[in-house]
Amino acid sequence: MQKVLRGLGGERSMMSRQGLISLFPMEDIAVMGIWELLPHLNKFRLRLKETMEAAFLFQPHVVVTVDSKGFSFRLLKQLRANYSQQGLDGPVHFHYVAPSFWAWKGGEARLKGLAEFVDQVLCILPNEEEVCKSNGLAATFVGHPILEDLLELNLGKDTSPYEWKVERNFEDFRSKNGIPAEATVISLLPGSRLQEVTQMLSIFSNTMELLKDFFPELMSVIHVAPNQHVENYITGIVHKWPVPAILIPGGLPHLKYDAFSASRVALCTSGTVALEMQLARLPCVVAYRAHLLTEWFIRYKAKISYISLPNILLDSAIIPEALFQACTPSKLASLLMESIHNESLREEQIVAAEKVIRLLYPTERHIKSFLQPDYTDFTPSIIAASTILYYVKR
Repeated sequence: MQKVLRGLGGERSMMSRQGLISLFPMEDIAVMGIWELLPHLNKFRLRLKETMEAAFLFQPHVVVTVDSKGFSFRLLKQLRANYSQQGLDGPVHFHYVAPSFWAWKGGEARLKGLAEFVDQVLCILPNEEEVCKSNGLAATFVGHPILEDLLELNLGKDTSPYEWKVERNFEDFRSKNGIPAEATVISLLPGSRLQEVTQMLSIFSNTMELLKDFFPELMSVIHVAPNQHVENYITGIVHKWPVPAILIPGGLPHLKYDAFSASRVALCTSGTVALEMQLARLPCVVAYRAHLLTEWFIRYKAKISYISLPNILLDSAIIPEALFQACTPSKLASLLMESIHNESLREEQIVAAEKVIRLLYPTERHIKSFLQPDYTDFTPSIIAASTILYYVKR
């Protein structure tokens, strides 16, 4: 049977490399926050309508939505209603990445209604499967996609998933980029969406301005997301950067982790990148700012004390966080100074990283309920694909 991919995806995503031609640029719906979404509502509605019509016309056997729950759940709900009105058997609906019900007041209660249009949730964090099932929503914990980097970077190495970490050649990276041996290198990860990059990069720049007085040979490595709009923006302002900067293009795990190995500390916008620091065993500081209305909503509705996943998973403030109005250059500079000099705090982050990685991976017993007994490739993507095939073929 011929397999055809249709849908939405980033121009440099794995799906695109597998032959997907996106219906429209993902940037059209890649908006975070509440106030931040308002100027884009009309385009959002048009893109939703366009996607629903294209999906119905394509008549797929399976629909897999990935994250972006605001868009994805509206699409799946409308698609199921459309098939029902036509008296047709619709496709099976899978949603990859459970909604963060654990973060919000009343979040768990909202899971109950999802079963009407979501047939299976592919969870990437521990305990999500159990809670989804207890609320009538079929779910499977497939592991976190951040572990996919390990398949490529540790290829051929005899490593257990629970011991996985990325060790790269920092001397080679420093040599190729002309970094002096005594230089202090800070990795900067300002985000993946243009909206957050434009906000966070100015804060990061002012932070570097403050730090350069304390570190005469300070250098920064700016990790650029594989997004053309982000690339253009960062390239356009880096010539004004207060300290020497090296740009690392996105989508190249080897180069990214080489840069991490050469860094003393990282400054990250809140997101998946905090987990990458766990793989690299690189101490970091997590920062987050948004529109005041969005920040107020988070303060009012959130039921967790932290924003970075490592802290959430361990329920402990292992990684320093500077959030909302506290996310200032002076605060970030202070936290980075401490993370650079305090060996005890550095070691605490490195030890905690091993615990975090262990939590991101399903047990072997759980995995083999979907894979053949002799199968050895237990990557999250294989587990997710096998889960879909298992339920489709039942």
